[in-house]
Amino acid sequence: MTDQAAAGAAASPVRDGLTLGLAVGTSGLAFGAAAVSSGLSVAQTCALSLLAYTGASQFALAGAVAAGGGLAAGTASAILLGSRNTLYGLRLASLLRVRGPGRLLAAHGVTDESTAVALAQPDGASARAGFRATFASLYLTWNLSTALGALGAGRVGSPQSLGLEVVGPAAFLALIWPRLRAGAAERGVGLLGAAIALAATPLCPPGVPVILAAAAALAGALATRPASRPAAPEADPQSGPP
Repeated sequence: MTDQAAAGAAASPVRDGLTLGLAVGTSGLAFGAAAVSSGLSVAQTCALSLLAYTGASQFALAGAVAAGGGLAAGTASAILLGSRNTLYGLRLASLLRVRGPGRLLAAHGVTDESTAVALAQPDGASARAGFRATFASLYLTWNLSTALGALGAGRVGSPQSLGLEVVGPAAFLALIWPRLRAGAAERGVGLLGAAIALAATPLCPPGVPVILAAAAALAGALATRPASRPAAPEADPQSGPP
């Protein structure tokens, strides 16, 4: 591979991550407006984005509070929905290979979008670059737009009318689509997760279908992963030829 081709390959995951983060992060406008409209203060709304940083879970919390469920019920819903990130973390651990205190920061950055960018890459170095780029751009954009949405809640209008909630799922699907087309195993895992989510949606509380589908997809991915071959023993430089 030439130097120019190598530079282009290295830039691709960073470009994908920055673009996705900036696009999806704008949906923080809708969250900021929805959270303040549900009764949370501007400070509480911004703190959620800074410390929780789990988009769908934050929307679930705001929705529960708006429906009169209180912070306890909202927090329970948010934790249930956000638990899927634990499954993502298990899958990403071998790719990111973060050690020490940096693992806490990396765990904070595990989202649908950063996971999708990392898993769409052909090698570990590209996966780590894409993860970092997505985390940085999405975290900054999400928090900035949350503050703007919270401060201008009365002028933004209905958050649902913005249609920003579809950006994340659409971008996630666009990123994983090439992998679903790569082979029968990937398609089977994807279809299994989709079928479980659709079947569980009318029967389970919000958040549970996503967790069930993610758990099944993770199990399927691990089951279909080819077994790694044992590394060949290194030759002893002191010994002669056999």
